[in-house]
Amino acid sequence: MRLESCSAPVLAALVLGACGEAQNDVAVRLTALADAYVQNYFETFPNDATALGVPDAPHHRMNDNSLATLSSWHEKEEGWLAELGDVDPPLLEGRPEAVTYGFLLNLLESSIAFRECRMELWNVSPTWTGWPSQLAQLANLQPVETEELKQSALSRYSEVPRYLDTEIENLREGIRLGYTAPRNNVGAVLEQINALLDSPISESPFVQMATDEMPEFRSELETLVASEIRPAITRYRDFIGDEYLASAREAIGVEANPGGSECYLAAIRYYSTVDISPQEVHETGLREMETILNEMREIGERSFGTTEVFELLESLRSDPDYLFRSRREMIAYAEGAVERARMGVPEWFGLVPEASVVVEPVPQFQEKSAPGGFYNPPAEDGSRPGIYMINTYQADRESKAGLEATAFHETYPGHHLQGSIALEREGMHPISRYFYLSGFGEGGALYSERLGEEMGLYSSDVDRMGLLSNEALRAARLVVDAGMHALGWTRQQALDYLVTHTAESRARAAAEIDRYIAVPGQATSYMLGNLEIRLLRELAERELGADFDVRSFHDRILEDGSVPLTMLREKIERWVSRTR
Repeated sequence: MRLESCSAPVLAALVLGACGEAQNDVAVRLTALADAYVQNYFETFPNDATALGVPDAPHHRMNDNSLATLSSWHEKEEGWLAELGDVDPPLLEGRPEAVTYGFLLNLLESSIAFRECRMELWNVSPTWTGWPSQLAQLANLQPVETEELKQSALSRYSEVPRYLDTEIENLREGIRLGYTAPRNNVGAVLEQINALLDSPISESPFVQMATDEMPEFRSELETLVASEIRPAITRYRDFIGDEYLASAREAIGVEANPGGSECYLAAIRYYSTVDISPQEVHETGLREMETILNEMREIGERSFGTTEVFELLESLRSDPDYLFRSRREMIAYAEGAVERARMGVPEWFGLVPEASVVVEPVPQFQEKSAPGGFYNPPAEDGSRPGIYMINTYQADRESKAGLEATAFHETYPGHHLQGSIALEREGMHPISRYFYLSGFGEGGALYSERLGEEMGLYSSDVDRMGLLSNEALRAARLVVDAGMHALGWTRQQALDYLVTHTAESRARAAAEIDRYIAVPGQATSYMLGNLEIRLLRELAERELGADFDVRSFHDRILEDGSVPLTMLREKIERWVSRTR
């Protein structure tokens, strides 16, 4: 007997018993499948295991970034997806394994489709997807508290030469097959690498993991950097400058690569977890921008005596009254915002994590091309807090507008709340604790920026203008990301649009544009996810009326970890129906 669903009332005791047995059997098989995925993932990608704070992570190994290992991983993904096809989803209804099933299905399908981009063949990226940023962040998170862990670190970073030489092999194969990075991004990476090589060895991110109390370990790291790592970085730098740059594509859009149109569609789906065309993405951005500009006009008239938004944004960008005076002031401003948000969270969320979060500056060698801020999650065992990395590059040219909103986005009630709740929730499968979907995560963090206004967290109308400027940036991302990758926009056209419609400095806006060029589709996930979560809240408020409880709504959003937006909608609709 094949039981398609066990959710309907069943009268016969025999059938009820068979139903429960079938549910348990499917749940066990699914959990084993998800276990296999997580175990194999962290064995194949040990760098991610360290970055995510996974217990017993293989801290002694670097990722094997060879095309052969990637091909082997692809075969495993296809096998797991085939096994998942034998699962009857209705048998999991009402069980926690239903979340695991939906998450794993989305993860495998979108990852397989995203292969069309062949990112491994042209990953010369000045943003977090490039090795300079990735390996620097990995070193910052590397545990070195014991002698054994110090030896693990030495073992891992002795593999950097192999890793970089393999990157060169992959890029040469990309050239052969017609996949290359845009020339402008290659130039930005060259600047990044030169800054890394020009700095003293003592300031290398691979040395900085040793504290002042570890002189012998520091000496060993300095020797490793001088004798092995720097020569490998120099080989990569020379390859990029002497060989690769001449082959890099002039066109900035991914459509210039083989299968580029299919790649961009898959990338939007991979990051946002919604199905939407590039044209719809572009038009959604334009509509949202008009709404945001109208709100800016209201604040401009109320507090700045003008409705000329673009002139006001320029003033926020350039008037010394609205700029920071130093890196230290910028960090202190962020720390104050984080602390206010931490204190306010319990009134708006029932689920509050124990893990703390700290604010740290982006390493100077990568700050010129790094985003304004990003977040690293805490270790599951509590040995490391969450870290909000803030970019203090040319702090005296950076506007105060937007910094509070970014702090709320990255910490409370945004990414730190999302990630820490997922890590601390008992009963969740590890796949939901560790893995991240950008549509949910970035959409929820952008929703949190607006929630900060409801929570009374913003200091002034300058900061509220910053909130709207941040929202305008996310709307602009829809406009320019689709514009560059699907609609023929130039880099200058995209840069001018960003500077005109937000309070971003031109230098910061240029780094943003280069990021969108390097990682097609990811920039769409923020506003698309935010709009979906706002729609779900409007649905709940409308249907529940006086019975709507914002803390319960937020807990329903966060309690299952990062989920595809389609799953989130189904869940909130069921919750509203039950509550009503």
